Amino acid sequence: MARLILPCKSSCLTKTSLLGLISSAPLQATGRASCFRNSAKNISKHRRFLSSERAKEDKKRLICSVATEPLPKQVENSKMDAPKEIFLKDYKLPDYYFDTVDLDFQLGEEKTIVSSKITVYPRVEGSSSPLVLDGHHLKLISIKVNSEELKDKDYHLDSRHLTISSPPTDTFSLEIVTEIYPQKNTSLEGLYRSSGNFCTQCEAEGFRKITFYQDRPDIMAKYTCRIEADKSLYPVLLSNGNLLEQGDLEGGKHYALWEDPFKKPCYLFALVAGQLESRDDTFITRSGRKVSLRIWTPAQDLSKTAHAMFALKAAMKWDEDVFGLEYDLDLFNIVAVPDFNMGAMENKSLNIFNSKLVLASPETASDADYAAILGVIGHEYFHNWTGNRVTCRDWFQLSLKEGLTVFRDQEFSSDMGSRTVKRIADVSKLRTYQFPQGAEVVRMYKTLLGSQGFRKGMDLYFKRHDGQAVTCEDFFAAMRDANNADFANFLQWYDNF
Repeated sequence: MARLILPCKSSCLTKTSLLGLISSAPLQATGRASCFRNSAKNISKHRRFLSSERAKEDKKRLICSVATEPLPKQVENSKMDAPKEIFLKDYKLPDYYFDTVDLDFQLGEEKTIVSSKITVYPRVEGSSSPLVLDGHHLKLISIKVNSEELKDKDYHLDSRHLTISSPPTDTFSLEIVTEIYPQKNTSLEGLYRSSGNFCTQCEAEGFRKITFYQDRPDIMAKYTCRIEADKSLYPVLLSNGNLLEQGDLEGGKHYALWEDPFKKPCYLFALVAGQLESRDDTFITRSGRKVSLRIWTPAQDLSKTAHAMFALKAAMKWDEDVFGLEYDLDLFNIVAVPDFNMGAMENKSLNIFNSKLVLASPETASDADYAAILGVIGHEYFHNWTGNRVTCRDWFQLSLKEGLTVFRDQEFSSDMGSRTVKRIADVSKLRTYQFPQGAEVVRMYKTLLGSQGFRKGMDLYFKRHDGQAVTCEDFFAAMRDANNADFANFLQWYDNF
């Protein structure tokens, strides 16, 4: 499985107290934005431990290690590369973008057939660059460009990539059929089967274990997903977006067709199939739309989902009231299963959780359990805008989705309970976990600009970048421009830590 040591770019804290650094800002209420420029000049005295060039390079490093599971025989027996260091300065724009992605899954007990049809267009019209697709542990069945099957000489396949040497120079369709083995996928990345259910986990680089793809967050496309499976074994078939149609097929099978009309990176793709039951409710948005809400669990756990449903509805209402952000689809699904490996995942409209973060009953759950469920349900829902509608260009921009969303879930929990108690709990974890540290950088914007100024910056951020993969500098620019603020030194919190 892939192991990511996430970059410290979004951590942004020294051992000197962040609170001590910014505590004077609220006292100068008439000049919140301008006062920071003078305060920032004094930051350097707190950074002596970062003086070496080695430290500056180490903090921007992203280390990836690669699975060593057996590869299909058709893949070349090339030696796996050693772990590769990736630096922010090495980022390059992709040569090709994807517009639409149509997926078809034939779920089976021994193998699964995945068919993808992708609309591809070059970044530079007339480009003749090769198209390089990521792929791990996939058996390639066929590949077509503009409906014509490629010959062996037209592409190159190795243990990590499928490269099309000379793709068309304008928009074209790419059709790929692969065979995968979810029952044998013990990495729990990509599509895997556990406890009788099919489930996915694609962040950060799991989609390449499903089909060949440009597995990077700056490739955003609109998806459809058709799922076909044995109805008796997998009566529930879920994916991202709205359910377009479903029906029965011959041989005891059935299908479901899903469409997500909003562009997303592939790490947000999700599929769940299994024997699950749902708690159903509805939410009426501020514009009057009716949204169906469903929390899916194994049958024996359904009675423990009432608090999770309350938390979801509270989060949807809070996001409308505080940030003006309305849910954008007709359906929102949560799936809670006991063996999901990531804790919780914000896949567009199909959040997947470990049961621990959804289930609660008065007989077994503590106050802390109820509070944790409230916060995590809110966190994953808030990602719908901060992370999904606007996502990160690369994984060095993690603060854009995790730091910002942690800040939002902290504010939500504070408003739903005791702000003082919540703040003490958050600060106690500040030195240990990266996501809360990124949230403190976002909190500094609000401290300096005030609640109204921060909201103006958020509104401009969404107006400029909806449907885009962006950087921390883009977020900074929105805050600066919305408030006509002069605080250029603020970027040092991203660059120097």
